[in-house]
Parts: sequence; structure tokens; C-alpha cells
Amino acid sequence: MAFDKISGLKGSSKQYRLNPNVKKYTLRDYGFQETKSGNFQYVRSLSTSTNPKQGVMLKVVVAKDLDSFRISTTTANGLKNIDIYNLKSMEQAIENLEYMLSDFVERNVLEEVK
Repeated sequence: MAFDKISGLKGSSKQYRLNPNVKKYTLRDYGFQETKSGNFQYVRSLSTSTNPKQGVMLKVVVAKDLDSFRISTTTANGLKNIDIYNLKSMEQAIENLEYMLSDFVERNVLEEVK
């Protein structure tokens, strides 16, 4: 999956872009981990299930130049993208996802594109 200036989740009408004022230390403070290639990755579970194999993960990867990013929801092992907006059993995961994305916007990591 390539990095984009504007990205959104499959099934959602909302689109996001990186806040132009985002800094590397902001990403680190927020919980992003720096990868070997210098990118910043944020991976968190959206599921309330106690079985980790059934979970859904939010994955946000920011390019090392802080110019582009990608966002996705994946299976627990990260191998398959999931459209959680079309699954009725994902209401709690959608609520958790919306909370995380609004927090990204509030903390000036992302901006919602209107």
C-alpha cells in the first residue's frame, strides 16, 4: 500500500490528511513507533474481544518525511484489510475507531478533509 497525501478508510466517507504542523516528537509522544526504514507506525486494537485472533486493528503509517501517510483497519495479524463499516458485528470497533481518529484530529496529528 502506497503513502498518500489524503487517505481514508474503506466504507467511510471521511478523508484525512496529516496536519502540516505535525512533528516527529508529537508522533512519538502519541505512541507511534519508528520503523527500521524511518517511518512512524501506530497499531492499536479496536476490538473489545478477549481473543486476540478475532480482533481488528487500526494501522496508521506516516512516511519518514512527514509528508504522506496511510491508514487501514486490518485483521489481528495485519495481513488482510477489513471494511468494518459494512459489518454489523463491528459497532463497538467503529465507536473505538471514531474516538481514536477524533483524538488524532484534536491532537493535531491529522486533519479532516472536507
